[in-house]
Amino acid sequence: MKIHNKRKFLSFLKFKRDFQKYGLEKARSYELILHWLNTRLSRNQFLVLSGILVGCTAGLAGVVLKTLVHSIHNFITTKVHFEYQILFYIIFPFLGIVLTTLVVLSIFKGQDRKGIGAILYEIAQNSSIVSSVKMYSQIIQSAITVSLGGSAGLESPIAVTGAAIGSNYAQTYRLTYKERTLLLAAGATAGIASAFNAPIAGIMFAFEILLTGVVFTDFIPLVVAAVCGSLLSRILLQEDVLFRFYTREAFNYLNVPYYLILGIFSGLYARYFVVISQKVEHFIKNLKFSRLRKAMFGGAVLSLLCVLFPPLFGEGYDTVKAFTNGNTHSIIENSLFRYFEIKNFTIIIFLVLVLLLKAFATSFTIFSGGNGGNFAPSLFAGGTVGYLFAIICQQLGFENVPVTNLVLVGMAGTMSGVMYAPLTAIFLIAESSFGYDLFIPLMIVSIISYLIAKWFSPISPELKSLADQGKIFTNKHDENLLFSLKTEDFIDRYSQTISINAPVTELFDLVKNGSKNIFAVVNDDKTLKGVLTLDDIRPYLFSNDEVSATLIQMMKTPVAIIHPENQPLEILKIFDDTGVWNLPVVDERNQFIGFISKSTILMSYRQLLKDYSN
Repeated sequence: MKIHNKRKFLSFLKFKRDFQKYGLEKARSYELILHWLNTRLSRNQFLVLSGILVGCTAGLAGVVLKTLVHSIHNFITTKVHFEYQILFYIIFPFLGIVLTTLVVLSIFKGQDRKGIGAILYEIAQNSSIVSSVKMYSQIIQSAITVSLGGSAGLESPIAVTGAAIGSNYAQTYRLTYKERTLLLAAGATAGIASAFNAPIAGIMFAFEILLTGVVFTDFIPLVVAAVCGSLLSRILLQEDVLFRFYTREAFNYLNVPYYLILGIFSGLYARYFVVISQKVEHFIKNLKFSRLRKAMFGGAVLSLLCVLFPPLFGEGYDTVKAFTNGNTHSIIENSLFRYFEIKNFTIIIFLVLVLLLKAFATSFTIFSGGNGGNFAPSLFAGGTVGYLFAIICQQLGFENVPVTNLVLVGMAGTMSGVMYAPLTAIFLIAESSFGYDLFIPLMIVSIISYLIAKWFSPISPELKSLADQGKIFTNKHDENLLFSLKTEDFIDRYSQTISINAPVTELFDLVKNGSKNIFAVVNDDKTLKGVLTLDDIRPYLFSNDEVSATLIQMMKTPVAIIHPENQPLEILKIFDDTGVWNLPVVDERNQFIGFISKSTILMSYRQLLKDYSN
């Protein structure tokens, strides 16, 4: 027994020396252990272990963020007298956005790509390699924004944090692109699962939003990561922090007309939310202000909205829970509407204004400098749509209106239309309300809302923004892989050039002594004037007569010009349109940089596909 243990110990020491040899001498002990396990376990076994570790870490990050924000928000909204709350609503939302912007500018050097779009960008543009800074930057920024009253959600920052954890774990242990993408998605899955204590919804989020068009045979890491994140949430989070709804009515098929109409309202409101968000984003981008002044402007707008309508303060989940518990009067009593006689008409007017202004509050929070996402705002707005629809039906004389159920399915409907994620919305509400018998109304409302959203715009706002920037291709995942390739890597900077004024004999010497079959003709300042191929030169090279033609007569104008900012997918389309295999690359001053070859791009693309499929 002692001999066996000694052999194991010596084997581990040898393993450690080998890693020191390959530049990992600074690796921590637990990293060495995991590296060793990676060499001993099968690929699937190590991925399952990785899913557990990534899931637990991402889940813990989500728990910490939710607990911190809830504690601060709870102090402001419940421990402070109404008159002081108004003062807090004036100061804190403004302060939250301004402080977040200052943190981004001073600590994170102005890098503030946020939201689900940040994950999609890294998958499409950066081979699923996420900066290690995002493992904590999103938590810090969103904690400041939302805890001080930013009208946004924590779930998107948690998902980005989890994705960064998964990506950096995969980078540390030198996993392939496919495995790196899988663990990135596992981290985001665990983050969503911990935020809502809804593991199935977390998995649906990964497949529906992050991995669109991707077929994974190894989905077990996603499952174990979601379970780990959800378990940590259930164990560590207090009951009032959990996204949980216990009061609801049993499903009655006679209520289907309610759900059909609510689906239409949810879809229309979701479209309104998206349009307002886009217009506010465009408005803020066009302001001739510095980033700090934009933050101050957005913070001032948000503070004003929160003073007038306190439900716009923070995530808003407490308001939705009040709807399901029948405590609507308590919401209005904490606002300036307390000075009016609270009747059903007053409640309806109040909720209509809250709905209309929620889109503005969220947009100013996110785009003026705060950090957050649209998960919580869409759920809050959806619950408000459902409750507003229910009390209007009651005022019209309808009996037995399923108020709580309409609130719940309204959340799923609006989230489906805003996020373009009906399956995520359906399972999220089903898990959060223990309402699996509500699957039929959840599906009715979510699908109707989703179809309305698709009718207005075929792709989600997150994808559309990246597609408009040329950062992602929205139809085929194989073509999206091209976005992980960099044009800079394919430029042959050792291409041979010749001066336009050079004698033909110099060109012949270049052909005889060189190894290239295409040449750039440039003037004295390296400006591209034309190109020459061996086919152009061959008739003169093997002629027995003295060559009288000049380079100007021999060269041809290139059929197309490539610029360094062109994407590989765009370049391949140019190659297909022109029918050539080599094209010159020039800068903004038309100075020659080098040639780019179609075959080089295709070879790299095939290798990427091979790595991804292995």
